[in-house]
Order: sequence, then structure tokens, then C-alpha cells
Amino acid sequence: METILLIEDDAVMLRGLRDNFAFLGHRVLTASDGERGLELATNSQPDLIVLDVMLPKINGYEICRLLRQQRIETPIIFLTARGQESEVVLGLNLGADEYVTKPFSIKELLARAEAILRRHREPAEMQIAFGACVLDMTARRFTRNGLEVKLSPKEFELLHFLARKPNHAFSRDEIFNKVWGYENRVTSRSIDRFITTLRQKVECDPHQPVHLLTVREFGYKLVK
Repeated sequence: METILLIEDDAVMLRGLRDNFAFLGHRVLTASDGERGLELATNSQPDLIVLDVMLPKINGYEICRLLRQQRIETPIIFLTARGQESEVVLGLNLGADEYVTKPFSIKELLARAEAILRRHREPAEMQIAFGACVLDMTARRFTRNGLEVKLSPKEFELLHFLARKPNHAFSRDEIFNKVWGYENRVTSRSIDRFITTLRQKVECDPHQPVHLLTVREFGYKLVK
């Protein structure tokens, strides 16, 4: 039984969402303000959070930011009456997985929630191989041509983040938010320096990379 946390201040909508998720067999937790929602999100280990943006006490964006800052990676679906592109981008850059604009179809929301839960049910790869390289998550060990290459903790996290979705282009902001978690001492441009260092350890010829590629004026991707 998976746990769904609903954080929504509209009592009618909250009740409707609760009943629908419960009907599908989920355990449902609810909160009607951001303060209580943040407490449940932090302490109850839900499998999915459905989060309204406009909340009393603490808004949804701030809840998302605080959770990601604490390295809590629970999937989040934002609910909001705002449909502007800038609001969507803000939510996704803060670490949300989906963004649903009110009014919405409950069937669509349930389908999106199920898709996210299904992805997270799949066992994570314990090893990721690309070229002559192997990233071993269990041992936190990186090898190239069978020889171990030492990576710093952040280098390992950055490489793992990119390697989980090969050929997927990530923006610098997305990489920064996911790997560094809003540390004020680090800027998004620091990613460029980390990539340069990683290429020295990953690529046969760092000046002509074949795995860690730059996506011009956007960010980076890892190619197998």
C-alpha cells in the first residue's frame, strides 16, 4: 500500500482527492495548510505528494524547496490555478515532477500519479555502464577500463544524476537544484568546472568528449 500525501486548503477538493486515491487502495494523508503539510512530508515518508501552490502559512513552492534542500526526493505533483509558463518553469526547477493546472480532470491527475508511482516502483539500477566506465551505486565506486578512479562525493552524485537518464539533456539549473540542493556557496556555473574535472576522469580524450557532452546554451547530457 503506497502512501499519498495531499496538501490542499480547499476542503471540497481535498475530500474529493482523498476519496479517489483511497478508492484505488492507497493510504492517504491530508493537510490543509503548508506548515502541517511540510511536517507530514518530512516525517511520514509518503510515496507521492500532491501539493497545492497557494497555501496558508507556507506556500507550495517553499515546501518543495525545503524538501529538496533536505534531500527528500519524494515525487511531487503541483496543483495550481496559475497556468503561466513562468510558474510552470519555477515549479519544475524547484524539483516538482508534474504540474497540473486547475480546473483539471481527476482521471488525468490519477493517471499522472500512477505513472510516477510506477516509475518509482521499478528497482533502481545498481550499476550503470557506459563506454569503458562502470558506476557502482552499491559500493559508490567508479571504474574505467576496470581500474578504480577516485571521485569526490559531488562528482559521484553529478555523474550518477546524468547517467540515470542517458541522452537526456539537463539544464544547468536543474542539475544545480538536484545535485547541490540550493547550497548558497555554489553557483550554477560551478557545474561547468565539475564537468571539466569529470571529463578528465571519464573521457579517453577530455578535449573531445564522447560521453559528457555540452548542450549549447542549455546544460549537459551523458551519452552511452
